[in-house]
Amino acid sequence: MTEPPSSSREKAPAQAQQKRPEMRVRPTAPILPPSNIQGNALMVVISIMAFLACLTLGGVSMVRSTAASWESQISREITIQIKPDDNLDMEKALIQARDLALTFVGTKSGQIVDEAATARLLEPWLGPGLDLKDLPVPRLVVITIDESNPPDFDAMRGLLKDSIPQASLDDHRTWVDRLVSMAHTTVLIGTGVLLLVCSAMVLTVVFATRGALSGNRHIVEVLHFVGAESSFVATEFQKHFLKISLKGSAIGSALATLFFATAGFWQSRTLATPETDQATVLFGTFSVGVLGYAGIFATMIVIALLTTVTARLTVMRTIYEIDTLRSDPTRTDGIAS
Repeated sequence: MTEPPSSSREKAPAQAQQKRPEMRVRPTAPILPPSNIQGNALMVVISIMAFLACLTLGGVSMVRSTAASWESQISREITIQIKPDDNLDMEKALIQARDLALTFVGTKSGQIVDEAATARLLEPWLGPGLDLKDLPVPRLVVITIDESNPPDFDAMRGLLKDSIPQASLDDHRTWVDRLVSMAHTTVLIGTGVLLLVCSAMVLTVVFATRGALSGNRHIVEVLHFVGAESSFVATEFQKHFLKISLKGSAIGSALATLFFATAGFWQSRTLATPETDQATVLFGTFSVGVLGYAGIFATMIVIALLTTVTARLTVMRTIYEIDTLRSDPTRTDGIAS
């Protein structure tokens, strides 16, 4: 006996109201926890190494710019020094020496360093209130020359010696050679320190990655032997260490940038003191410039990429060792459980 059509129509809306429950997919968790003791320790180490690397890079950049400034200033100036003598009219000798130097082709201008400027040069060593009349202090004449067409220094030196026996000419060529050698040595030392910091960071990342693998080796083995490709497992570790390295290198680079900015601000506020003036002359300003900050940013990116590549290679090597050991049953005991 069949049901009447009206009964079937009444049950249809009731069945339509009964909806099947929606399927909910359980969210997957990362292979490695986002933060743990090993990750935090590695981030601190990378921060320190990034700070040292950026500090070294900024210091090398600062020294190179200062050496270049020195070389440029020295190469376009020569100095005539006149020693005091009882039978010498110093002011007349200074004017005569300047005029003799300006007669040579290749000289542009001459300036006599007055007593007040000479006293300021000696103030850091002899103190303020220095009276040059009480001391046999030589006087200086600064001659600006054409770098592309310098004068005949030997002829100028001989003419000055004949006219003013107490005068001597310094063309600063010895100082220029020393500055160039110092700049090259500083660059080599800075490069060596950067290489040492990068090498130590690579070793640290290798050991940290192996430590993370040791704690999660069973997960890696399960994923690998159920069909997960080596590149997938390596990518997961790579993402994990990329986040850590970016945070660590960013913190270290930010601290280095803050250090140079603070040092530059402090130096600009104390330029009136003789100590800061002499330190500025010797070491230059603590401002590394736009190129220096760009180098710090580039160092941060390089450290992050270096850490990521090192982690990936370490994971791939570990998975290769697992496959090698599993392929030889006699070596099964050598595998960590």
